[in-house]
Amino acid sequence: MFKNRKGMIEKKNDLITRAEEIVNNADLEKRELTEDEAAELAEIRDDVRKIKEKLQIMDEIDAGREKERKPEMKPDVKPEVEVEMEQRAIEQREEEAFEAYIRGVVANTRAGDPINLTETAGGAMIPKTIAKRIIEEVYNICPILERSTKYNTKGDLVIPYYDEDTTAITVAFAQEFTDLTSSVGTFTGITLKSYLAGALTLVSRSLINNTDINLTDFVVRRMALNIARFLENVLLNGGVVSGTGTPQDPYVKVLGLSTATVGVTAAAATAITADELIDLQGSIKDMFQQNAIWIMNTKTRTAIRKLKDEVGRYLLQDDVSAAFGKTLLGKDVYVSDNMPEMEADAIAVYYGDMRGLATKFSEDMNIQVLREKYATMHAIGCVGWVDFDAQIENQQAIAALKMGDGSAASE
Repeated sequence: MFKNRKGMIEKKNDLITRAEEIVNNADLEKRELTEDEAAELAEIRDDVRKIKEKLQIMDEIDAGREKERKPEMKPDVKPEVEVEMEQRAIEQREEEAFEAYIRGVVANTRAGDPINLTETAGGAMIPKTIAKRIIEEVYNICPILERSTKYNTKGDLVIPYYDEDTTAITVAFAQEFTDLTSSVGTFTGITLKSYLAGALTLVSRSLINNTDINLTDFVVRRMALNIARFLENVLLNGGVVSGTGTPQDPYVKVLGLSTATVGVTAAAATAITADELIDLQGSIKDMFQQNAIWIMNTKTRTAIRKLKDEVGRYLLQDDVSAAFGKTLLGKDVYVSDNMPEMEADAIAVYYGDMRGLATKFSEDMNIQVLREKYATMHAIGCVGWVDFDAQIENQQAIAALKMGDGSAASE
């Protein structure tokens, strides 16, 4: 450390203070700087520059001395590539342990390995890595769930909704000394509860014993397919949880998209016209059009492919940039086997922004492997549980095309 460092800093500050006094005095007297004042300022500027250069050199010398006294400490941060390799190694050991378990082999885990294969009375929990992959694949298979607004919370979830359909805040011309009439919309809400659903996949032991099969990927695909098909069906059509439908034992139902209040009713029971599709698209306000999509059955899409506009162009167009290579009136078309076909009173087409559908999950998917329960069937069971509910939270965002009841054809 240089002993005269403090004095140099004080001298620099004094010079700067003197320069400020010269400039301020000239400003107060509303005059230009004199030749002597300008010369003094130039000298001050030169002296301050020299002092700063000396101080910078002193800092560099002090830093070099400090570095020589202390050994260079490497930051306790692992390179990104090293972190990624370690994570992949963890996932690989979890997958190997999972395959070993369902083959009945004891996994040889090292101390400190984060592999969670806790033994239970019925089997073992699947490692976190594999459970995560199942959830991701469910979302890939089920785009309706992926596009919905998802809430992860326990207990009932109430989503408020402001309704101006019946009574709205009105603005009108008025006169002085005349009372205004108060008006306001009403607040309603939808309640999302928690309904438990489960899926079971049986895996053949003969298949497991075939070492050429990737068992982890097989189990993931089977379980993901079962859960995805169930969830998509409930989201599109609603699903009865319990009840007989009687006043004493009413239905309890996951509503999904089945409560859509905006839409169009087709004139026919088994056919859709181009005008009806245009009316369905037009029933959604412009602010929801950007992310809007079509959802329909494969057979419905085939029928719509034959429809033409007034100049003879097909409504359904090929588009390589679209989700599935097809667009209808400029929007992506999704097909699902869970959608009803064009039948009397059935909802054959949905259109809109699926973020208007609220889905609530109370807990992460719980997956278990059951080794002993199905031993007499020469199989192993994989069971998955999900706790969820779904309902439209914004009726303006989603519209439905309902088929006619067939009465027009009979008249």
